[in-house]
Amino acid sequence: MKRATALVMWIGIASVLPAEELRMCLRSEPKTFDPMLVDDESSEAVRYLTGGVLMRVNRLTQQLEGELAVSWRVREGGRAIELRLREGVVFSDGTPFSSEDIAFTFRRLMDPALHSPTGDSFRSADGAIGIVVDGPSKITLRFPAPVAGLDRLLDQVAIESVHSTLKERAVLGPFAIKEYKAGSYVLLERNAHYWKRDPGGRALPYLDSIRLDIQQNREIELLRFERGEIQMINTLDPEHFDQLAAKGSNAVHDAGPGMDAEFFWFNQVAAAPIPAYKKAWFRSTEFRKAISGAINRDDLSRIVYRGHATPAGGPVSPANRFWFNAALKPDAYDPPAALAKLQHAGFRFSGGVLRDSEGHAVEFSIMTNSGNRARERTAALIEQDLQKIGVKLNIATLDFPSVLERMSRTFDYDACLLGLVNVDLDPNMQMPVWLSSSEMHQWNPKETKPETAWEAEIDKLIRLQASEMDPRKRKAAFDRVQQIVHEQAPIIYLVHKNALSAVSPSVRNAQPVVLRPQTFWNVETLEIAKPALRSSR
Repeated sequence: MKRATALVMWIGIASVLPAEELRMCLRSEPKTFDPMLVDDESSEAVRYLTGGVLMRVNRLTQQLEGELAVSWRVREGGRAIELRLREGVVFSDGTPFSSEDIAFTFRRLMDPALHSPTGDSFRSADGAIGIVVDGPSKITLRFPAPVAGLDRLLDQVAIESVHSTLKERAVLGPFAIKEYKAGSYVLLERNAHYWKRDPGGRALPYLDSIRLDIQQNREIELLRFERGEIQMINTLDPEHFDQLAAKGSNAVHDAGPGMDAEFFWFNQVAAAPIPAYKKAWFRSTEFRKAISGAINRDDLSRIVYRGHATPAGGPVSPANRFWFNAALKPDAYDPPAALAKLQHAGFRFSGGVLRDSEGHAVEFSIMTNSGNRARERTAALIEQDLQKIGVKLNIATLDFPSVLERMSRTFDYDACLLGLVNVDLDPNMQMPVWLSSSEMHQWNPKETKPETAWEAEIDKLIRLQASEMDPRKRKAAFDRVQQIVHEQAPIIYLVHKNALSAVSPSVRNAQPVVLRPQTFWNVETLEIAKPALRSSR
């Protein structure tokens, strides 16, 4: 009788245990849930967790692995790829997955009218994509010109169902969107139809749900982590890293130099509602290079990032050993040389104030997203540095949607301080930034044709490296792109941050890495440790 009672109590306790839900935060509102239009970190996180892809770059080994494609063959010198698909897979709504879904996805992805940042990575030449469907599990994609690293680029393409609607998207990833409350959270639920199983035959993912709370305030995010209300911080501020480490926490992880870059740029859009004399400054290479040389990057690394950062000289981190152009060095901090450069360009320095040739005092504003303490401190240090050459800098912190509105639609700003999230080692993922026709060509987006000779050269080189199959020739082309960017400074690179993160000890199987997403790249196998069950006697 005692055994029976104990068994009943054991079962009762087990039946009320909470479902396995992982909680973490998004730093901003997702800009879109359309996987084709992703160009911000929060939207990318949702795409990674929900989107099924043909191939996936393993973030730990950096090797390419088959997912929805069980085998593939790149043909015609990189112009085409033949895919054999996994059979028996269904979408989250139970509809079968087939080659028709691949065809639908790529027709939409490559539609010029969509302006997909992801699609831009495949645009090595003008022209339409060719698609040959050879049965439900075999398909060939043919591009107008060779696409370098074609198979690796498929890591970023979430396959959509030909039967899906824009409102109700069926997915092939481990999780699906269950609920979204603007300004509050995104709730993802386990995809019960997900095709993967672990080596023991157990269905993946292990987690039942993931709640992504939208929280811009990093202090609150840290406090919630310490209280156990969230289990992961994917990118940790250096101050918070040191704060946790000082408490003896074993939750912090420093994976070394990261792939991301912090930078700012000047608004060069001809139609921008800013004074003509400011546009003339911002379009001057000498002005941009002088401003760059007046910024102390060593101070930014030491003070803002507490030594957890490296001064940047370009778009590629030294952690990216193959693609990094080691010949380029960060602009040296040299205020006298910066002032001499400005004077050569027609500016005058008198009474501690820098003026242009028409007598306008050099003053401009830099906007960045509020709640990002590192960027706010970076802007404050830049303000102090520029004072030494007579430049007055005003700092405007805005909520992220307002930043996006100004930089993408109204163009009502002088300069913008943000960062670039690199999710792959290959430079093809940066093509939307460098192509002059792209919406992500931030200093002057969607140019009908390159407005400068150096932008035209970048267009040519970035397309060349995207279609060239010889890695050495690709390397040479992208090295030249990095050199042009260094010489012309359309984007002024500041630092490359270390990949810092925090993972609760209650999360099993976590292996933080350098590549995004650092903490949840292997989300399918993450588990929340349950407290040991005890029977009552």
